[in-house]
Parts: sequence; C-alpha cells; structure tokens
Amino acid sequence: MTETKSLFSFLYTALLSEKTKKTTEKFFISVAIISYLLHLLVIALVDLEIILVNDYSKLLSNPISAIYTPFSFILIYEVYLLVYYLPKSTTIYIGKQYEIITLIIIRRIFKDLTKLEINSSWFTVKTNVNFTLDIIATILLFFLIFVFYNLNRKNEINQSKIQKTLDVNKFIKLKNIFAIVLIPIFVVLSLYSLGHWIYESFFSLTQIVDKIKDINKIFFDKFFTVLILVEVLLLLFSFFLSDKFNRVIRNSGFIISTILIKLSFGTEGILNTILIVTAVLFGVIILAIHNKYETLEANKTSTFET
Repeated sequence: MTETKSLFSFLYTALLSEKTKKTTEKFFISVAIISYLLHLLVIALVDLEIILVNDYSKLLSNPISAIYTPFSFILIYEVYLLVYYLPKSTTIYIGKQYEIITLIIIRRIFKDLTKLEINSSWFTVKTNVNFTLDIIATILLFFLIFVFYNLNRKNEINQSKIQKTLDVNKFIKLKNIFAIVLIPIFVVLSLYSLGHWIYESFFSLTQIVDKIKDINKIFFDKFFTVLILVEVLLLLFSFFLSDKFNRVIRNSGFIISTILIKLSFGTEGILNTILIVTAVLFGVIILAIHNKYETLEANKTSTFET
C-alpha cells in the first residue's frame, strides 16, 4: 500500500506538478520558436532552389504558412494543460477544450491566408468562404469562452459555499489517476502524429496524401475520442459523490459538447464551423443553467437554517 502511494506521488510530481507544468511550458515555447525559424529557413532555401521538394508540399510556398508550425506545438502544449487541469477543475478542463478548438481555427486562418483570392467575387471562391467563416467563428468562440470562464468563476464561489462538508478526496485522486494515464497516451499520439505530419507534409511523393491528411484528424480526432471515454467513466464514478440532477446534467452536457467537437474534425466548411460553435455554446448554456440550480440550492439551505 505504501509502495503504491509512493509510486502515485512520484508519477504525479513527475507529470502533473506545477514545476513540471512550467518546465513543459518553457520547452514547448522554445520548440515553437525554433520550429518557426527553421520553417522560414526551409522556405527560403526552397525559394532559392537550394533544396528541392515535391510539387505538392503547400506549406513551403509562402512565409506566412510557417506560422502553422509553431501553432502546432502550442496546440500540443494546450493539450497537456487540458490533462493537467482534469483533476483540478472540471470546468477549466472543458474550457481548455474550447481554447484548443479555437486555436485550431486560428491556425487554419494563418494557413488559408496564403490561398486567398482577392477579387470582387469573394464568396464564389471556396477558400475565401472558409476563411470568412473561420474569422466569424473565432470572434464568437472568443466571446463564448470569456462567458464560460466568467460563469466558472461564479460557479467556484457557489461550490466553496455548499461543498465544504463533502468528501471529494477519493474522486479527486481518481481524476489524478486518469490524468496520469492520459499523459503517456498524449505523448505517444503526439510523437506519432508529428512524425506522420512532417513526413506527409514535406517528404511524401503522392498528391493524394497531401490533399486528405491533416494533423487535426491524425491527433485531435483520436485524442478527443479518448477524452470522451474518460469523461463517461468520470460521470459514472461521480454518482458515488453526488446524484444531484443539475450536476449530472452539467457533466452529461460537457460530454455532449466534447462529442460535438470530436465530430467537427471529420467535417469541413460551414458544417465544421456550426459544430464547433454549437459545442461551445451548448457548454456555456449548460454551465449557466447549472449555476442557477446551485444558487437555488444555496438559497434553500440558507432558508432551512434560518
């Protein structure tokens, strides 16, 4: 029993401690900067015909497209933060999902900037339409995430008032175990996806691969599938802690929100935008109604004590 606790403490310190978080942050920021400069260097060498690549590699045609590379590493760090906050705060964990999908759209905007066709018939060009949709979606998502975190702040105030007597230590420890398990899954998927993406973006000799492969579909689609499975398990285990209707609905709603985000990776264009915005909007509405329930419960308790 003591050895198990020691192993758990070691893994938690190594993977999910504040020190590890800061070290991981510095690492990914450094890698993002270096990768950006290297990408720019490769584009310059290709442009000068010092090195030759296949005709289908679009990420080497314009310096603006180099922004895509550091954003990929920033997104990987955001996924680590998502796992980091899983045992600490359910709502912040969900908020990190919303941040990730927003950053994916922003990264896509930088990529599409190199493909825009500036003319009077703006909306007749598919790339231009997708770019416009992404711009609008980014603004909406930025606002919705602000509302979500503001609601979360109010939720934390309510939680501090009504949960002081609840024993949540076992459930928090369970979430820590899930987070520790997710870290190696995250690392393996990241390494596989990064290697797969680099090969098919820069070294693949087939046109078909460049057209259909996307790092989002390689990594995020699979990772969000894992998250859904974990969230369902946590929902089931949460019944040991509380079977209150509003919390069950909140946690179930967050799972639905995650599923909608996961589904968005298999779509394009306006359907992709609708799924993403709907997912975040649904989460915001669920949390807002949940907070009203919590306030109502707090008022009931106060009335009974009086």
